[in-house]
Amino acid sequence: MNIRFLTIAAAATLLLAGCGQKQQKAAVRTGERVEQVETTVVTRSTVTRSLEVSSTLQGWQTMNIAPSLTGKIEHIYTEVGTRVRKGDMLVRMDRNQYNTAKLTYTNLKVEMERVEALHQSGAVSQQTYDQTKLSFDQATESYKFLEQNTFVKAQFDGVISAKNYEDGELYSGQPILVLTQIGTLKALIAVPESYFPNVKQGMKVQIESDIYPGEKFPATIEVIYPTIDASSHTFQVKVRIPNGSLKLRPGMYVHTRVEMGQVNAITVPYEAVQKMTGSNDRYVFINEDGVARRIFVTVGARYDADVEILGDALKPGDRLVTVGQAKLVDGTALNVVKEN
Repeated sequence: MNIRFLTIAAAATLLLAGCGQKQQKAAVRTGERVEQVETTVVTRSTVTRSLEVSSTLQGWQTMNIAPSLTGKIEHIYTEVGTRVRKGDMLVRMDRNQYNTAKLTYTNLKVEMERVEALHQSGAVSQQTYDQTKLSFDQATESYKFLEQNTFVKAQFDGVISAKNYEDGELYSGQPILVLTQIGTLKALIAVPESYFPNVKQGMKVQIESDIYPGEKFPATIEVIYPTIDASSHTFQVKVRIPNGSLKLRPGMYVHTRVEMGQVNAITVPYEAVQKMTGSNDRYVFINEDGVARRIFVTVGARYDADVEILGDALKPGDRLVTVGQAKLVDGTALNVVKEN
């Protein structure tokens, strides 16, 4: 019994001596002391990936009511906050130019009808017909242009969100009114480039506002912009939000949640990931044959106490340092006191 005990003790002593020698060699090699750490083996797990981005709501369409004519504003038919329908009259400008154009158009229309009848019977030359038709076409275009810019109508259903003039004032370029569509809204969100392969047109998303706690507003990804912003490493997505209840309004701050579905991903304890001083670079340490090796990583979504590691910087089977990593530098000798 005593001999067996002595044999086991001797073997343990040799094993510890071997480990100690290996760590001492590493310490000598790096000029650092041996650090006591805990590690865990990196594995893959199934997670439900989602992305939450904050943004500000905008009207689906916004139109500056700014006629292509300068002059006096005869009458504004609406006020700020008024809801209007497509085709409703919004503004009437000074009608002098319009009345002159209408008179010219009416006279040339009669002349054109007379010349056309004579042309069909061969009583006038082709040249006379062509000249009359050219004059009539020009008068028609001028009349239509002045009609649209003298009697300005709403191009879509919406609400008047700004009014910058009163009746009788001289219009000089600043929009007279601003018409905003609020029955449908949009949000432009900046999505990290790592999600580009996962975001698809037509995906359903959820809009949440702090004004309405616990309430979710369904929306749809309408447009995915095709380029990545080189400075922010994000791409833009336009989200379409039905707003029949009119609870949401342009200018509101909201959170947009995009569900990406379940994926098989590498997640690690959030505390294991460290940030490089003076930059946004993130890194972890792994135990590589008793020596700390720093690995730069790209982090994804957070899941409670864990965070997803994107890309292939970390691989299943790597031994990640989870305790004691704050004291490490690349090449530090390690003594693993516990491995999970």
